Amino acid sequence: MSSPKLQSTAVLALLALGVVYGDIGTSPLYTLRECFSKHTGLELTQGNIYGVVSLIFWSLTVIVGLKYLVLLVRADNQGEGGIFALLGLIRAQAGRFSKGQLGLLSLLAMVGAALLYGDGMITPAISVLAAVEGLEVMNPDLEEFVVPIAAGILLVLFLVQRHGTARIGQIFGPVMVLWFAVLGVAGFSKC
Repeated sequence: MSSPKLQSTAVLALLALGVVYGDIGTSPLYTLRECFSKHTGLELTQGNIYGVVSLIFWSLTVIVGLKYLVLLVRADNQGEGGIFALLGLIRAQAGRFSKGQLGLLSLLAMVGAALLYGDGMITPAISVLAAVEGLEVMNPDLEEFVVPIAAGILLVLFLVQRHGTARIGQIFGPVMVLWFAVLGVAGFSKC
C-alpha cells in the first residue's frame, strides 16, 4: 500500500494537470492550425510540419523546463508562487535596493501581473473556441453553433471556478490524462 504522502502527491499532480498543463496541452492545436492557415503562406509540406512541431515542442520544453521548474519554483514567498510572490519578495528585500531599483522592479512586477490578467482573460476563450471549431471541420454546417457552444462552455467553467481551482482540477485532470494518452497513442501509431 502506498503512503499518504505519495497519494497526496499523485492527487496534486492530477489537479495540476487539469489546471496548469491543460492549457499547455491544448495550445499546440490552434498554434499548429494558425501556422498553416491561408494568411501565413506556409505550405503544408513534411519539412514545414516537422519544423513547426519542433518549434512548438522546444518552446514548451524551454518554457516549462527552464522558466517554471528552474526559475519560478525558486521564487517562493511563504509557499506562494508567481508574479505576486515575486512582488512580495521584492518588497521584503526593499532595503537591498535603491529607490530607483525598487521602483523599476515593482513596475516590472506590475507589468507581469497585467500580462497575467490579460492571459487569464484571453487564454480560456481561445482554447475553448479552438476546441469547438473542430465541429466546423467535421461538419461545415455547424459553423453557426461554434460561438454559442464555446460561450456556453465558458459560462459553465466560470460558474464552476467560483468553487475553487481544485474543483476545476478534479474535473479536467482526468480529461487531460485521457487527452495526453490519446495524443501519445496517435503519435506512436504514426511512427
